[in-house]
Amino acid sequence: MSAVSTASTTYLELSQDGGGAHKFYEVTVDGLVVTVRYGRIGAAGQVQTSTFATVEKARAAAAKKVGEKVRKGYEPAVRGGRAPRSVTRRQVASTPSTARAVAPVLWRFRTGSAAFGIHVDDDRCWVGNQAGDVYTLDHDGGVLARFSLPDGVKCLVADDFWIYAGCDDGRVYDLSSKLPFAAYDIAADVDIFWLDIHEGVLNVSDRGGRLTVIDHEDEHQWARAGRGEHAWMVRADDRAVYHGHHRGVTAYAPDGGGELWHTPTRGGVLFGWQEDTEVYAGTAHRVVQRLAKDDGRIEATYACDSAVYSCATSPGGRFVFAGDGSSSVYCFDRHGTRLWKLGTGGGSALSMQYRDERLYLVTTDGALVCVDASEAAIAAAQQGTVPVARDVKLAATLPTYAPATAATSVASVAQAPAGAVVVECVQNGGRVRVHVVSEGYEPSWNVQFPRAIREPGARYVVDALHAASGGFYRVRGDIRRLR
Repeated sequence: MSAVSTASTTYLELSQDGGGAHKFYEVTVDGLVVTVRYGRIGAAGQVQTSTFATVEKARAAAAKKVGEKVRKGYEPAVRGGRAPRSVTRRQVASTPSTARAVAPVLWRFRTGSAAFGIHVDDDRCWVGNQAGDVYTLDHDGGVLARFSLPDGVKCLVADDFWIYAGCDDGRVYDLSSKLPFAAYDIAADVDIFWLDIHEGVLNVSDRGGRLTVIDHEDEHQWARAGRGEHAWMVRADDRAVYHGHHRGVTAYAPDGGGELWHTPTRGGVLFGWQEDTEVYAGTAHRVVQRLAKDDGRIEATYACDSAVYSCATSPGGRFVFAGDGSSSVYCFDRHGTRLWKLGTGGGSALSMQYRDERLYLVTTDGALVCVDASEAAIAAAQQGTVPVARDVKLAATLPTYAPATAATSVASVAQAPAGAVVVECVQNGGRVRVHVVSEGYEPSWNVQFPRAIREPGARYVVDALHAASGGFYRVRGDIRRLR
């Protein structure tokens, strides 16, 4: 006689139309096994499974999990009753270049899916694609590792040491250590277009032209409706948040969001870049425009031959680079004189960054491309002499890292290594905060810490803490649970 299944499932949702979350939480008890599935509404979500000694203990654990979520505002729901989070994929057209010569491409890495995100630092190149993959490479094109995120990557941004990936699931993942963590959770009614992080404060621009600002504890600070729609640009510094949309660029005060200035641009803004004293807006009307940060005046215009999908500068803005919708890249001097135009040899550049006489592009065909932008290489390319581009291949055994989703995802240690810092999760009203236990730190300051692994009373060991200007600490390096 076959056994009769006694499995029971509780399905909850948290979906607040006025700007809250848009998530589900499902708990299934089947004998000794408790399975938890959670994520954004409309997605498959992530799954955790635990086995208990008795059926009673399994049921008690499931009831505790459900109770915790109900206290946080989750409610019973019918699966499929609510629409999934709104996600806009950037629709771009890319035509063949009209340039007479092709750029001197040193190497090309094909990610396997359309890609937008790029960041290049002293040690590595980062590229993220719409399959949710983020790859790190060395400057010679060697693939070092892969982060496998739950949804498509909108963009990659750096905030000092920390690297973040903004994804279509509404989360922003911290990729600064081997194990990525969800650092921010963006409200469901925000159809993310671009984001920037400065001193731990997240700034998000969206399809409707809004600007949403979230602090280091993943709590809403302020929002502005914005002056225009389709906000593809947001950049931030100590002085302001610079917001680019279809009607130009608007600067807001970082504290409270008061408008500082607004400047119409020649065409809607499709991309933004910043230096210390200027912001650069690439527009649909075939130009990049340089705006002064202090008052928004237009200081220079850089004319291309097609809509500008991306732009970047060399340090201090000495050279200005642009990528257009016709698979071409440009270089201008600071004052706007065009120095050269070359074809990419493979799609239009959706993002770019210059570093050490190299121009790194992410193109519409999903490739990360490294261009030799030295004077000698460009001169040779204009005469028709370019190197043979090397196609980078994935290693047979590539380290791959997926996000930590619970405390059990984190490695544990019996004691803190010398020089490490101990932090503790503390229940504070309805939220769990993290404070420093080790001596030499301000014990009242919060620590920016992954929500998925916060448990009251749990202690963790981190490699280092850095004080942020907002009066909190940020974790640098790996996180391990203290047994």
